[in-house]
Amino acid sequence: MPKFAANISLLFKELPFLDRFAAAADHGFTGVEALFPYDDAVTQMTRRLAMNGLQMVLINCPPPNWAGGERGFAAVPGLTERFRHDFKRAVRFAEALGAQHMHVMAGKASGLVARTTFVENLRWASAEAPRMSLTIEPLNGTDMPGYFLNDFDQAAEILDEVKAKNVNLQFDMYHAQMLTGDGMAVWEAHGHRAVHVQIASAPGRRAPEKGEVDFPAFFAALDDSGYKGWVSAEYMPEGDTRKTLGWLDAVKGS
Repeated sequence: MPKFAANISLLFKELPFLDRFAAAADHGFTGVEALFPYDDAVTQMTRRLAMNGLQMVLINCPPPNWAGGERGFAAVPGLTERFRHDFKRAVRFAEALGAQHMHVMAGKASGLVARTTFVENLRWASAEAPRMSLTIEPLNGTDMPGYFLNDFDQAAEILDEVKAKNVNLQFDMYHAQMLTGDGMAVWEAHGHRAVHVQIASAPGRRAPEKGEVDFPAFFAALDDSGYKGWVSAEYMPEGDTRKTLGWLDAVKGS
């Protein structure tokens, strides 16, 4: 059975952010991830992690752009200096939180120059933070129009070009299904590259129990493949999060 984490930027939003750590632990999660955990003091978050026996699994990079603009720009030509400055800040947060992975967001861009920019920034980041596991994640164009990294084959080619052991694939079944209509086939083709997995139903990005994806089959495929990483619930609950966790009880009871 996979080990499950809760994305506490989306789950338990009925509670203040710092209270979501305990809620996640109380409902059977052993890890958490947070999209942009830069608003709260690191000391408060690390205390909540320790109090609840939780692992911080992943955070996103870069921090929010307080001056306005996009949150991700690793592939945006002309913003290399900004990316590298903000990357260093994000690494400090990730290390202080004990985060296992950091997702490097490509941002909105297109074309060969953007690809070159992304590859060069990933190579630089891998050398700048050699002990940090960095991930890249294809996102679908419905949710993120114009996002540079929008195809799993494209991601595989970029990873092969970067050739860094600490830069790998973040596999989100929701995005895989939205991009191709067959997320299971995408897993079969690219799952061997994945160091982190995220789940939500498609369409709708709700709890992983309805929709087009057979999640029990996917969880079985994860086990069969030998995947040992985290599986993070990154969905938008309809109402109280606690009432949407029947899928987790079902997995643990199977």
